[in-house]
Amino acid sequence: MLVDPVVGAPPSFSEEEKSAIHLQMERLVANPHFSHSRRFPSFLRFVVDHTISGRADVLKERTLGVEIFGKNADYDTASDPIVRVTATEIRKRIAQYYQDPGHENELRISLVPGSYIPQFHWPQNGRKESADDPEAAVLPGPHPPEAPVLLPSELSAHTSGRGWRVAFIALCSVLAVSTVAGMIFWNARPRTAFNFFWGPVLKTNDPVLFCIADQSQYAAISLRDAIDPTHQITLRDNLNAVVIDDLDAIVRIAGILQADGKKYSLRGENATSLMDLRSGPTVFIGAFDNAWTLRLTKDLRYHFANNADMTTFQIVDSNSTASTHWAVDRSQQMATNIYSDYAVVARFTDGVTGRVAVVVAGISRGGTIAAGEFVTNPTDLAVLERAMRAAGNKENMEIVLSTQIIDGEPGTPKIEAAYFW
Repeated sequence: MLVDPVVGAPPSFSEEEKSAIHLQMERLVANPHFSHSRRFPSFLRFVVDHTISGRADVLKERTLGVEIFGKNADYDTASDPIVRVTATEIRKRIAQYYQDPGHENELRISLVPGSYIPQFHWPQNGRKESADDPEAAVLPGPHPPEAPVLLPSELSAHTSGRGWRVAFIALCSVLAVSTVAGMIFWNARPRTAFNFFWGPVLKTNDPVLFCIADQSQYAAISLRDAIDPTHQITLRDNLNAVVIDDLDAIVRIAGILQADGKKYSLRGENATSLMDLRSGPTVFIGAFDNAWTLRLTKDLRYHFANNADMTTFQIVDSNSTASTHWAVDRSQQMATNIYSDYAVVARFTDGVTGRVAVVVAGISRGGTIAAGEFVTNPTDLAVLERAMRAAGNKENMEIVLSTQIIDGEPGTPKIEAAYFW
């Protein structure tokens, strides 16, 4: 938000300026960086509307928690960081939006760290001059880029929500739709970081296999009446179903493969054989619901584990005797839907199959979403590339990621540990 350089007070906005800001805000929330979430558009609309209406003074953490997220007026902001986590994620998504081609000359909305009051940056000569504000034609420059993610100090040295199942056939439809989006995504970004991670997969002549977690026990499907879609009827069927949140990672990765002209196929883990895995590179999605993921990672440094009654799920470090903190308590997860989730991302040549294996697997569903974001984000992959070079350009890698889950939705993935060999 601009501050009048003379009086130090927020400026008033003309109706034309308010209209322009609203139009740009709707562009943002309609973009895929925002549209797949419920809380991000609500948050951005709230802070923008209050700012341009002259009520920016109420944009405090507690007020936002109460007004946007329905918290009690006396809720503990220290133990419930939903506002701060959401604001951080919005800053990241705004930066991603303006980095995409075609948005260079648009009005810029930014949310600077440490504040919940948005700022507005008109493009050069994009705001009309007025007698009261002759210097308002040019506002501050582009939104500064996000600070780079830093690895832990030791890294260079050592280096399944709501409506959560869909029919397997729907997965194929979603992947088909992802082709165009994937090509745009792939061609619009620098490819060095992508080639660093995905090169061993893309350079082979064999098609890539997605080995995905599936659920085969469903013997019925609910279908809607074509005349009255509110009416449903349940029919007997023989279904293979997948966790819908796994689609996020599958679609992201499939888009990269399709954009590079790489053929791929999908197979449920129950239907995947060792011979399938020996036929080409494989991407394994999901952990505790994918037996192949557990088999391939059990001998890696970082692997999945759980207690006997399966109430706690975790990632453990074979090289450490210390109790791991990379754990999800199932009771907390189900009771609050606010917790930390963790994931393993790995790329290595499997000794049994002799083929490149890529693992994208979270302890819970949010972790898998975050892992899928990480392996398709050039900024994240660039950080990983620098760490691998520092470790001596090893061929194989394994990373532990963390993400904060708020109301079932994951935040930004962060590197907890990495190992290269």
